[in-house]
Amino acid sequence: MDTIWLTGAEWVAVLRIGLGLWWLESWRHKDKKGWFERGTGIAWAADVAAKHRWTAVRSGFDVVVAPHPRAMAYVVVYAELALGLGLIAGFLTPIALVGGLLLNLLYLVLMIHDWAEQGQNSMMALISLVALFGMSWQTWSLDSALGIF
Repeated sequence: MDTIWLTGAEWVAVLRIGLGLWWLESWRHKDKKGWFERGTGIAWAADVAAKHRWTAVRSGFDVVVAPHPRAMAYVVVYAELALGLGLIAGFLTPIALVGGLLLNLLYLVLMIHDWAEQGQNSMMALISLVALFGMSWQTWSLDSALGIF
C-alpha cells in the first residue's frame, strides 16, 4: 500500500485514535448530573423507545433498560468514557472496537428516525469496522507494546 506521510498501519491508528477522541467527547459533553441524579438521558431514550415503530425496540427497552434506569445511565456514560480511553491508548482495542460498534448500532436502531444522529452513528460504526479489520492496535498502542493480540 502506498501512502503519504505515514504508513498504512499508522493511518489506521490515526482513525482509531480519532474515534477514541469522538467517544471521549461524547462522554465529556454529557450532563452527568442530569443523567445520574435526574435520569434525563434514560428518560429521553424511554420517550424515543415508547414512540418507536418497531415492537422489538419498544419491548426490548422495556425489558432491559426501563427496570434499571439508574444503572443503565451509568453503563451508557461510563461505556463511552471507557471506549474513548481504550481506543486512544490502544488498550484492549479489538474489544473496544466491537463494543463501540455495538453501542453505535444500538443508538442507530433506537434513533432510526432522527436523521441528525444517523450520520454520526453510521460514520462511527464504519470507522470501528475499518479500525477492527485494519488491526489498528498494531501501531501506537498499549496492546502492541504489551504484545496483546
